[in-house]
Amino acid sequence: QVQLIESGGGLVQAGGSLRLSCTASGQTLSNYSIGWFRQAPGKEREFIAAVSWRRDSTYHADSVKGRFTVSRDNAKNTVYLQMNSLKPEDTAVYHCAAKTGLFIGDPRYDYWGQGTQVTVSS
Repeated sequence: QVQLIESGGGLVQAGGSLRLSCTASGQTLSNYSIGWFRQAPGKEREFIAAVSWRRDSTYHADSVKGRFTVSRDNAKNTVYLQMNSLKPEDTAVYHCAAKTGLFIGDPRYDYWGQGTQVTVSS
């Protein structure tokens, strides 16, 4: 029902910034939440941020709070994850995901993008 495409990943030096984009298509997002997840090699997937499409309420995990900011652009059907002060520990594949509902803090999401690699060098 919802197709998600992430972009914006790449290689960045520690302390640098990247902005990830998640563009949605195929379904109106008025009653959806969009979450950001990351998974580093050998580690479990981590729920790091989310936004309610209609309310623009946001969630940020403690691990990224103060450095990462999730936002949305309704006109572009796009959710962004602005990542500042990047650390090598942030290296991971980053996915956006969607679900029906507005409880953005619930990490159970249903529709997933393909992921984009973020690599932070020391």
